Amino acid sequence: MQFHKDAEGHYSPLKQKNVDTGMGLERTLCVLNGHKSVYETDLFASAIAKIASLSGKAYGEDEESTRAMRVIADHTRTATMLLGDENGIVPSNVNQGYILRRLIRRAVRYARLIDLPDDALTEVAKVYIEQYKDVYPEIGQNADKIVTELAKEAVKFQATLAQGIKEFDKVVGYLPPDVKRLSGKAAFRLYDTFGFPIEMTVELAKEKGYEVDVKGYNKAFEEHQAKSRAGAEQTFKGGLADHQEATNRLHTATHLMNAALRTLLDPNIRQRGSNITAERLRFDFNFDRPLTPDEIKAVEDWVNAAIKADVPVVCEEMSLEEARAKGAMGIFDNKYGEVVKVYTMGEYSCEICGGPHAARTGELGEFHIVKEQSSSAGIRRIKAVLQ
Repeated sequence: MQFHKDAEGHYSPLKQKNVDTGMGLERTLCVLNGHKSVYETDLFASAIAKIASLSGKAYGEDEESTRAMRVIADHTRTATMLLGDENGIVPSNVNQGYILRRLIRRAVRYARLIDLPDDALTEVAKVYIEQYKDVYPEIGQNADKIVTELAKEAVKFQATLAQGIKEFDKVVGYLPPDVKRLSGKAAFRLYDTFGFPIEMTVELAKEKGYEVDVKGYNKAFEEHQAKSRAGAEQTFKGGLADHQEATNRLHTATHLMNAALRTLLDPNIRQRGSNITAERLRFDFNFDRPLTPDEIKAVEDWVNAAIKADVPVVCEEMSLEEARAKGAMGIFDNKYGEVVKVYTMGEYSCEICGGPHAARTGELGEFHIVKEQSSSAGIRRIKAVLQ
């Protein structure tokens, strides 16, 4: 970098000439301290030491165990940060939750390779929590959640991993000696029947000198999805099945319930899915346990109090930064445009949304939760109606 470009597009030489190496902090730290790898720096030293202690192996002892320690240290650190994030990310099959799940499961596989105990990942996570909690306070505040969710996902995958590897070995054993390619259908069967992720199949195959027909796998997966979607294409954007008045009222009630859950249970609760018809609302949110009957009633009472208050539902258009400053609920990632709609219901709810809604909360009637259940790991589902 050697020139400055002004507003008119003219270039002038900079006093200092710089080279952008793209090294990043960790690689720079590694070079300055004379290490050959970032895993030898202070950033990973404590975690690597914990893994070595739990496995009874020394870091650098052999290539296989060293690679395993690096994968476990790296993936567990990332998982710790994602689980401790203020947006309440938990392992799931979609979006950030899916990336988190893949990281944890890969770490579990490498932990198995060096005979680590079942609680190894949580023990390593505790090292990172202690190491980073002063710099990232949310990591310390969410320490229990990090350890609990990590343990749940690790335990859940242990059985899947053992069965998947067993079935993988069977599939490979059936192949003729001169065939070094696993079919897409076989890879999809490992996923569909045994829950074995394609990434894991590809990695295992590579280690054993095989390729995987990933295109064939994707084709089989798409065919499976097409069948699953049959008859379910009536769902509209935003989770609304139509725009009838009844649907609009239930959509408005969903906002109030979302606010009630955060107010009464946990301010870190976020929407994880929604489907609304003219008859009922269905709402998924991050929470790691069932709601008690008293909590369900408290949520109902809170929403009904907001309905009884009969406050207007006000829609305003503003920039994302203005919405954030106003305290509007939202994910605040790149899903939004430059201008967003913010729906405010008195002091009860303020949320970014595309609409549509009722004009006033008093139009909603009486709110009643008919079912509360698990949707997936760390995700609860509520079904509710207006009477």
